[in-house]
Amino acid sequence: MYGGAVANPINILSKMIASLHDENNRITIPGFYDKVEELSLAERAEMAKAPFDIEEYKKALDLNAVYGEEGYVTNERNAIRPTLDVNGIWGGYTGQGAKTVIPSKAFAKISMRLVPNQDWEEITELFTKHFTAIAPKAVTVKVTPHHGGQGYVTPIDSIGYKAANMAYTETFGIPAIPVRSGGSIPIVALFEKELKSKTILMGFGLDSDAIHSPNEHFGIFNYLKGIETIPLFYKYFVELSK
Repeated sequence: MYGGAVANPINILSKMIASLHDENNRITIPGFYDKVEELSLAERAEMAKAPFDIEEYKKALDLNAVYGEEGYVTNERNAIRPTLDVNGIWGGYTGQGAKTVIPSKAFAKISMRLVPNQDWEEITELFTKHFTAIAPKAVTVKVTPHHGGQGYVTPIDSIGYKAANMAYTETFGIPAIPVRSGGSIPIVALFEKELKSKTILMGFGLDSDAIHSPNEHFGIFNYLKGIETIPLFYKYFVELSK
């Protein structure tokens, strides 16, 4: 009796979410990119030295094509650029069979991966203001913030990075390549703020390790290489600190 005459919250929510990206897959929230660090071409070229096969990447994820913000390659999209993603969406009748009801509510969980200089509380405020503003009068919007963390980048001119690079070079036989990656380790930024201490993140896993998935694993070769490398890091860190 009410189809076509009242707003369907799921339809409205879907439209609102879809509008959060433009035709170039850039996030449309006003002010969202204001503090985003733009890496120089030289820095991007250094990152590009890391081995990467786009066809193997697609095969591993069972993709026909990659997708993301125009103007950046895959390894930049998932490392140096912020994101906005829907992590879950639900509402209405989801049981077996059909039921032609118009739901009264619709829900979505949305997260944003931020980069250095973006403040999560400020971005939360920008999102809340924008998402509320784009809602039609036919619906009521409630935004519930959860939690966030600050982005962090280890300076490659720091003693920690230099010591790690020397250690990796000795154990693996080739110099390390600095890369950036999405993740959730808020305490790293807290160390910087409260302890005035730089953090060096040393990885030994591979993309194929399927981190946090049901079949997560870690190769013995890299495990042993880690045992070799970390003591060397401390050795060179002490030497460079003198």
